[in-house]
Amino acid sequence: MREILAVLERWYAAGEPFGLATVVAVSRSAPRGPGAAMAVGPEGEVAGSVSGGCVEGAVFELAQEVLSDGRARTAAYGYSDEDAFAVGLTCGGEITVLVRRVTPAADPAFGAVAASVAAGEPVTVATVVDGPAPHGASLAVWPGTEAGGLGTAGLDAAVTADARGELAQGATGLRHYGAHGERREDAVGVFLQSFAPPPRMLVFGAIDYAAAVARIGDFLGYRVTVCDARPVFATPRRFPAGVEVVADWPHRYLRGTDTDERTVICVLTHDPKFDVPLLREALRRPAAYIGAMGSRRTHEDRLRHLADAGLGPADLSRLRSPIGLDLGARTPEEVAVSVAAEIVALRWGGTGSPLTATAGAIHPRTRE
Repeated sequence: MREILAVLERWYAAGEPFGLATVVAVSRSAPRGPGAAMAVGPEGEVAGSVSGGCVEGAVFELAQEVLSDGRARTAAYGYSDEDAFAVGLTCGGEITVLVRRVTPAADPAFGAVAASVAAGEPVTVATVVDGPAPHGASLAVWPGTEAGGLGTAGLDAAVTADARGELAQGATGLRHYGAHGERREDAVGVFLQSFAPPPRMLVFGAIDYAAAVARIGDFLGYRVTVCDARPVFATPRRFPAGVEVVADWPHRYLRGTDTDERTVICVLTHDPKFDVPLLREALRRPAAYIGAMGSRRTHEDRLRHLADAGLGPADLSRLRSPIGLDLGARTPEEVAVSVAAEIVALRWGGTGSPLTATAGAIHPRTRE
């Protein structure tokens, strides 16, 4: 939707109804991914694309029907060998498209969503795709508030919790719930579209543990960078595809890198000549999590060196060291799980305790 945002804002501000088509699911070699959008506005004006040209004509006709009667529709498009002249994707994939009518009256939160997207502020839009809920109903979720609704309070609560999780990772996808938000049912399909870049994970020290942490960070949706001053270790072949690998002194690399309140920093170098200058830089900048590997004795030595370097108690209290939760981990992969568990627990205020030892809601509805 970012690509056509200026056009949509113009139509919306003028009170002109438009049909918004969004790709909500794909399979095989679909030309565009979930979230790709096309809009049909006043006098048949078209903006955007859902397939790069394969099915836009059919989606245009569907949007005209939606504009006419206001009823949202979902349609799937694919390629059929049995009917070579049917409208479909010549690449052999399949896309599912939701088309809904947008007006200030029907979707009063759209203007605020568009403003957030334009300003680079994180927001997730949840839209009902199918099932026993109002088709096309939408719920906008920001880190601290929400607007709109999907039909029931239970569904709104469950989707809001998931939307904030997706927003934290900049993720987009289709989720399923019961009619009242039951998590183990799949009666209602809800498309969650997040407008936020994925958060960064910076891993320092190109050791076996770093490879495992980078792998689980990539799995959790982070944009992962591994940095080590030793070129012999900082080689892409040692790490998962898609992970950036940098050969540089850790503190120098971090000094030239932007971080924000979602950034995760994992210091696995386990060497004072790398650790101390790096942590001195890390603890003075925004980050969601700063963890360092090492024994308790190593941790105490680090704290002394960092205090000597001028860091105060407030700075040092941000350091999670020894890194990870107490899972009894031994292997690099197990240690990576313990690190990931601590990151998730810190993000959402989890205790790290077994759920059998806790009471109350498993996913409390919080306002950040």
